[in-house]
Amino acid sequence: MIHNTIKHLPKVHRLTLLGVCALLVIILLSPTDDAKASKLANAVVLEPGVAYELPMPAFHNASSSDAQAFEPDDYITHKVARGDTLAKILSKHGQSARVTYNITQAGDDAKRLRKIKTGDNLYLQINEAGQLTSLQYPLNNTQTLVIKQSDEGFLSKIDTKQVETSLAFAQGTIDSSFWNAGIEAGLTDNKIMQLAGIFGWDIDFAQEIREGDSFNMAYEAHYVDGEFVGYGDIVAAEFINQGDVFTAIQYTDGNYYTPDGRSMRKSFLRAPVSFTHVSSNFNPRRFHPVQKRIKPHRGVDYVAPVGTPVMAAGDGKVVRAAYDRFNGHHVFIQHGERYQTKYLHFKSRAVKVGEWVKQGQVIGYLGSTGMVTGAHLHYEFLVNGVHRNPRTVELPEARPIDKAEKDKFMLIADQQVALLNNNKRIMLAMN
Repeated sequence: MIHNTIKHLPKVHRLTLLGVCALLVIILLSPTDDAKASKLANAVVLEPGVAYELPMPAFHNASSSDAQAFEPDDYITHKVARGDTLAKILSKHGQSARVTYNITQAGDDAKRLRKIKTGDNLYLQINEAGQLTSLQYPLNNTQTLVIKQSDEGFLSKIDTKQVETSLAFAQGTIDSSFWNAGIEAGLTDNKIMQLAGIFGWDIDFAQEIREGDSFNMAYEAHYVDGEFVGYGDIVAAEFINQGDVFTAIQYTDGNYYTPDGRSMRKSFLRAPVSFTHVSSNFNPRRFHPVQKRIKPHRGVDYVAPVGTPVMAAGDGKVVRAAYDRFNGHHVFIQHGERYQTKYLHFKSRAVKVGEWVKQGQVIGYLGSTGMVTGAHLHYEFLVNGVHRNPRTVELPEARPIDKAEKDKFMLIADQQVALLNNNKRIMLAMN
């Protein structure tokens, strides 16, 4: 399988893979304490910050907009145009209304044809007598709806291709911004946001990132028939922030834990919105810009575009969802007996009083309602009724890895930490 995967890779990827293998052999045969850059003089040179794929025997389903074109043999290709319906398409290819009806009755999977979109492709197999014998509709790069004529009439099913997963590695050092470092390391926008999300409970990516901070990560790359179809999860990552080292390992439950099994997830998000900057910090003696007087600022103001989704910082019950001329549209959430969070100046609210919400659930959309000078989210965090600085308050941690899973997790954690360390060692040897 690995041989076939390598054979189908583009030439530049095959050369890169050979380079990585050569480099690993050199490192393994070299003394660890006296390794010198000169020992790589005859090796294939790899570029720092580039993600290189290595085969890993694991398989998952994937979907991506980068899907390769599906081109079955002996089929007519029909590209869905604006205003097309299944009936119109089949009629253009000489099929009767009865055939269209029979296709729609071919089983539950056939209902997917109700959602064909402009630009999609339908593949029709028509015999010499002009009869439709098969229809295929790719749903994504791994799944295809197949409807075929049989002795019992038309029957439908979903064909799913096997997806091979390899590991990709990336490493970067911040010299201007975290975002730029991620781009230079070859990460997509989505991967950069995922990395920030993993460490977002411990690191304030708007205010606490410093020049010299660095990250090192391993993540999934998916292939179908040797062709790249998209990226999967981050499986392990390390972030060094102002000298503090944070390491996250993904377990089989999809959650992230420290190498010793503590949850990366806290009971509350550090910031409940993807913001561009903080316009006003927690300040008990702030001069109010509208009321022109000293008035405590008991929260943090996060600036972002109007309409940006605002998330519940933790699980809890909505105890207030209303509008007034000072707070505009606002939501208060009670989290157990000790904690309460407040969200002010929404453009609109997405929850009602009495609803139970989950951490990360959208509760409203950022706006500029109420007594404000510009669009932002005002966020407050209360402990036993006392306002605390949301950016510095110590957050209670979520539950650690289950004791019954601890030994299994530790084996995975040791393997993933070794992968990260090996990647770091390779990059250091190259510099």
